[in-house]
Amino acid sequence: MASTLDLRRYCQRVFRPLPRVDQRRWAHTYVKALLATPGKKSIQRLARSVSSSPTAAQSLRQFVNASPWSWEPIQRELTTWVREAGPVNAWTFGPAFLPKRGERSVGVHRRYDPFANRTANCQVGYGAFLAVGSAHVPVAWELSLPGPWDDCPNLRQRARVPATERHRPPWVHVLNLVETLAARTDPAPVVTDLSDSHDSQDAGLLAHGLAKRGHTFVIAIPRQLPVTVEDQDGSCQLLPQVAPVGTGDLPTEPSAPAASIPRPCATRVRSAPARVPMPRADTSQGSPYQLFTTMRPDNRVGQVWLTNLPQESLPEAARLAQQAGGPATAIAAMARWFGLLDFEGRSFPGWHHHMSLISAAYAYGRLG
Repeated sequence: MASTLDLRRYCQRVFRPLPRVDQRRWAHTYVKALLATPGKKSIQRLARSVSSSPTAAQSLRQFVNASPWSWEPIQRELTTWVREAGPVNAWTFGPAFLPKRGERSVGVHRRYDPFANRTANCQVGYGAFLAVGSAHVPVAWELSLPGPWDDCPNLRQRARVPATERHRPPWVHVLNLVETLAARTDPAPVVTDLSDSHDSQDAGLLAHGLAKRGHTFVIAIPRQLPVTVEDQDGSCQLLPQVAPVGTGDLPTEPSAPAASIPRPCATRVRSAPARVPMPRADTSQGSPYQLFTTMRPDNRVGQVWLTNLPQESLPEAARLAQQAGGPATAIAAMARWFGLLDFEGRSFPGWHHHMSLISAAYAYGRLG
């Protein structure tokens, strides 16, 4: 762990967009407390770990929940700091499921959590991560509002939700976050896993959106996504539903031989040129991509991926695919060690303040 002086300098850098001296001081105090407090990181415990003042908890709560500071400049500064800490290999994206009691927290709703394999009362946030070495550092967040929140003025007013915030599907959150990163830093391949999306079209819509904007991508797709695979003679056939991980196989593709990945244990990649038709009213045949999967030692199919990298770059696509689990690993670490789940999250600004402060603490813990 770096020294306290180093932490102070880090916080001076990341939180310098805050307009007031007291805000910068409380930001440093909050991050310091997140790093120093063992166990549950309630406001009271955070305050006790860094201050003997009886009003410290109230001041911290005020800073996170009610102080009128903008989180976007903080996240922009954090993005620059992470980029300077090491080369960014990929932009990765993933959801964070935050269980909540009651109905007062912003965006709370009963939803299925695929990581816990259960339906729970929770908030869902989508994070953008910069992959630096083995670290995946969150630098931007969007809160997913459930549909019923669009038409409930009382809920929105109580949680201070801006009028521009509406319910959006997962692929729109990811695309928004990609555009946020594109405005802040140099481009990198986009890697995400949408294989568990409730709407099988999400992966195709995201792929089209990224391709239209000129981004390289590797996306894990659900087996229900309609895809046409181009045969060597130019004809097309609908890809049968890919069986769950560990079973089934892709159609034989003579023009797409297995590729070898230079790893300690060689991994075979099987691929085929493919098109993903645009849903709804669009009758075009869709954009040309590559569909690939890594083959298990028993010749069974692993996860199925869609990429706009060319055939000769599939080894690189397979390496990028290994980055897709990084956000889930980072979110689990943030939940266990950095207090991700220990905040009430009642208001929209408070939620974003908390996520920005947690992200800053996690970045320091991993790269500082």
